[in-house]
Amino acid sequence: MANYDYDLFVIGAGSGGVRASRMSASYGARVAVAEERFLGGTCVNVGCIPKKLFSYGAHYAEDFEDARAFGWNVGERTVQWPRLVENKDKEIARLNDIYRGILENNNVTLYEARATLSDAHTIEVDGETVTAANILIATGGWPVIPDIPGKEHAITSNEAFYLPDLPRRVVVVGGGYIAVEFAAIFHGYGTEVTQLYRGGLFLRGFDIDVRHTLADEMKKKGIELRFNCNATRIEYSGDDYVVTLEDGSTLEADCVMYATGRSPNSAEMGLEVAGVKLRENGAVIVDDQFRTSVSNIFALGDVTDRIQLTPVAIAEAMVLAANLFNDQDQQMDYADIATAVFSHPNIGTVGVTEDEARRRYGAIDVYRETFRPLRHTMTLREERTMMKLIVERATDRVVGAHMVGADAGEIVQGLGIALKCGATKAQFDATVGIHPTAAEEYVTMRTPISESETLAAE
Repeated sequence: MANYDYDLFVIGAGSGGVRASRMSASYGARVAVAEERFLGGTCVNVGCIPKKLFSYGAHYAEDFEDARAFGWNVGERTVQWPRLVENKDKEIARLNDIYRGILENNNVTLYEARATLSDAHTIEVDGETVTAANILIATGGWPVIPDIPGKEHAITSNEAFYLPDLPRRVVVVGGGYIAVEFAAIFHGYGTEVTQLYRGGLFLRGFDIDVRHTLADEMKKKGIELRFNCNATRIEYSGDDYVVTLEDGSTLEADCVMYATGRSPNSAEMGLEVAGVKLRENGAVIVDDQFRTSVSNIFALGDVTDRIQLTPVAIAEAMVLAANLFNDQDQQMDYADIATAVFSHPNIGTVGVTEDEARRRYGAIDVYRETFRPLRHTMTLREERTMMKLIVERATDRVVGAHMVGADAGEIVQGLGIALKCGATKAQFDATVGIHPTAAEEYVTMRTPISESETLAAE
């Protein structure tokens, strides 16, 4: 590889790109990375990190209300939205510096500019032409707004983190995790929220009980959910945005946010010139070693449109670097990846859904409990927690765990380890719970629900 400027050139300095750069350099490779927007990618700048911070902040409204039940007197409460944005920006800047330091400390050359391919080994970046033995595409995804009249009036999650003022009324369009998270965030800060989704129930692909439970809880909080409903036009009228729906009715709002999916960020990079094959949606086609149709060009993370999760991109990067530069032959394991949705209340999930389990395993047992969390026995808030286990009957193996409730992600992360280890329901039953916690419910559920109860949930 001495005939090239670099052993590896990475396009995109998000979580996957930075990890691949750092690990490859640690194995002795000469590495460069190019990033035209911001270090850390979507997750650090306009994704999981600021979203979780905003979610924390949005929950204080209920915490202030609940404090009285525990003996606290809480005075007048007002929201200083610009302060939230300012403090968030400070934290993101700190994280950007950390990412920069990671690259510098590992002798990775950083180009803060757009990079394009001239051929399979040649990159144009910041007015230079450089060559690399291997190239990695790690450019992530980008929010998509459907092509409707007035789409220019809508924002996405990218812009939501930089709104100068808190809107009084927001229409959120979409039914994925980003949509339900921002509906909760805006509502928590006192905004009147209407969420539109074209299907009959949001969070397609999640367990049916998770979907129903979250919908019920969001309605209790006062978020207006409109299913089988979609926007056809957005107009600006005076001080208001007017959203026209398919039935001809209208909604007025101060902000219209679209969270209707993300598209692989692969356009105008010279990939086709280099011979890299793409899917119709722009996703880079790769094999199980992240190799594209060009043998020395690789891709990972959201630009491949497989599992769009930051930890997945990082894990893929670890495998790629080890295989390319540390004489390993590792395979990425996509089974039983735990994930969370920072809705209010949170969702945590790992393994298969009930529907998937029936298709895959046939005979299953389903354990499900709903209950009022201990803290709300004092507040009298009507919020309910739902926990669910799915067990393959033939082997007694737990193949799915799902939760809607406070700290669901924190709880389900541990269950992810159990499922990865092939834990059985008998082993769950033999585990002594921590009392009093919500998590102990997972080791105390003894009686499966009936077939009629599971069918009713559908």
